[in-house]
Amino acid sequence: MNPFLRHLSTLLLRDLDKLEKEITLYPSPSTIWAVRGEIINPAGNLCLHLCGNLQYYIGTVLGNTGYERHRDKEFSLKDIPVEDLILQIRATKEVIRKVLPLLDTRILEADYPVVVYDGPMNTQYFLIHLAGHLNYHLGQVNYHRRLVSVS
Repeated sequence: MNPFLRHLSTLLLRDLDKLEKEITLYPSPSTIWAVRGEIINPAGNLCLHLCGNLQYYIGTVLGNTGYERHRDKEFSLKDIPVEDLILQIRATKEVIRKVLPLLDTRILEADYPVVVYDGPMNTQYFLIHLAGHLNYHLGQVNYHRRLVSVS
């Protein structure tokens, strides 16, 4: 596997493992969905969002997995059981394991197949963005867990 893709895969899997651990550390299933003050995206929705994001942008767009994303539901669904969130994380890890090793390295310098923001960007740049996006929201989940775990 291309060194960039190998390193990216390692980082994405590491952070998805951390996300799974964070979800299991919540004191109760209801606290995963707790909203406090101006924090309107609880960990459950962030988890759904991260999984949907990676399964779509890496799985569907680059790997033709057929995953159909419903981004609005990533933020509107509530009270999904912890077990189902864990299954989503594990399915996302499987997509990373299956798709990234099969990518032709020439795609990294090519434009990402879908315009996501204002204009085209190369695939390697967008993959780096996806890793940063995962890490950013992982930090929010960690902060949210500590916030709602305080009595």
